[in-house]
Amino acid sequence: MATLSEKPGQRFTLPDWHTNSHLISADAERQRSTSHRVRQEARALRNETNSQTKWDEHDNQTRLAERISSVNRWKEILDKCLADIDAEINALANVKEAAEHALQAKNLALDVAIDCLTLRESRRAVDVVRDPVEEELHKEVKVIEKAKKELQQRVSEAFEQLCLLREARQQLNCDHRHKMEALEIDNACLSLNVNCPNISFKVNPTRVPDGTTALDEWEQSNQHNKEHAEAEMKSAAELREATLLTIAQTNNELEAQRVATEFAFRKRIRDLERAYDELRWQEQSTLEEIAEMEKDIRHLEEDLRRKTQNLQVAHTRLETRTYRPGRELCRDQVQYGLTDEVHQLEGTIRVLEQKLAESQDALDALYRQLHRIQTDISYKAVSLGLDNKCMDTRRKLVISTDKFTPELDTFNRTVTHELSPRKNGQLQLA
Repeated sequence: MATLSEKPGQRFTLPDWHTNSHLISADAERQRSTSHRVRQEARALRNETNSQTKWDEHDNQTRLAERISSVNRWKEILDKCLADIDAEINALANVKEAAEHALQAKNLALDVAIDCLTLRESRRAVDVVRDPVEEELHKEVKVIEKAKKELQQRVSEAFEQLCLLREARQQLNCDHRHKMEALEIDNACLSLNVNCPNISFKVNPTRVPDGTTALDEWEQSNQHNKEHAEAEMKSAAELREATLLTIAQTNNELEAQRVATEFAFRKRIRDLERAYDELRWQEQSTLEEIAEMEKDIRHLEEDLRRKTQNLQVAHTRLETRTYRPGRELCRDQVQYGLTDEVHQLEGTIRVLEQKLAESQDALDALYRQLHRIQTDISYKAVSLGLDNKCMDTRRKLVISTDKFTPELDTFNRTVTHELSPRKNGQLQLA
């Protein structure tokens, strides 16, 4: 006979079944409510995050653009500074070269002055005097040496300033190169978007790299480089002006001394020519006097010879008359006359011999004076030849006017016009 079998396990009551149904329905309602809330919150979060992301991206895009603009502005400032400093370097190098040429020109002037002093050492005897020419030549040597010292100092200062300018330019150039790289990087960042193929996650991208500086420090560094370059350019411009002034002043001083020296030379040459002409006249007059004196001596000798012959005649007459015989040997008027004639002739001969001796002494003195005059003429001729040779040597000192092209004042961006040669008197010894 069949029996009733039951499923083993717990059996619930109908209320439990209803309760369970209600619980399931309540849980479903609660879960749907929770899901709806989560969905609403997710939508709100999506909207909020999308807006925040867009604003963040927009803000950073704006910041990148502003940064690019700021860096580009500084790059343009550096471009201008680099152009200015290049112009200042060229201008200062040109002025330095002009100073070197002026310094080299002074060597010729110094050689000429020393040559003149050396030549004038060949003067002889009394002509070896410390005259105004020698004094002016020594002054000229001192002026040239002083000018060379000042120009050499300006050349050294210009060299040092050029080194400082090039150092400042190197800093500007380095800063300019860094800004170009930064602009390239920031422009590349500005062009990035989600569709770019080269975007990816990076390891610790928010780290602060070593050597990072604050924005204020970056601004101060840029300003410092700019101000340092401008200060060096200003110093270079002032040095250029001072160097040009030194060139003009040294040229003017040397030209003034050259004029004074050559004036002293011309005056000395005129004095020598007058002395030479005077000596020539004295020589000619002395020669004429010697000729007259020799003529008179010949006449004296002739007169003395005649008087001697007359005395011989008188002596012979007196001696011959001593041989008269007897009473004829008397002291008659003839005897007295012959005796007086002898005494007169002897006195005349003594006077003539004395005058002849005086004339010979005077002639010897004239010859000695003539020798002295001729010797002095030779000295004067040597001195005159040496001074004229010095003047010929000094013709190497040709006055020329240095014409400097207008220089660009890179600090004030103005053109510096040099004074005309008449105004600044820039006289160059070439």
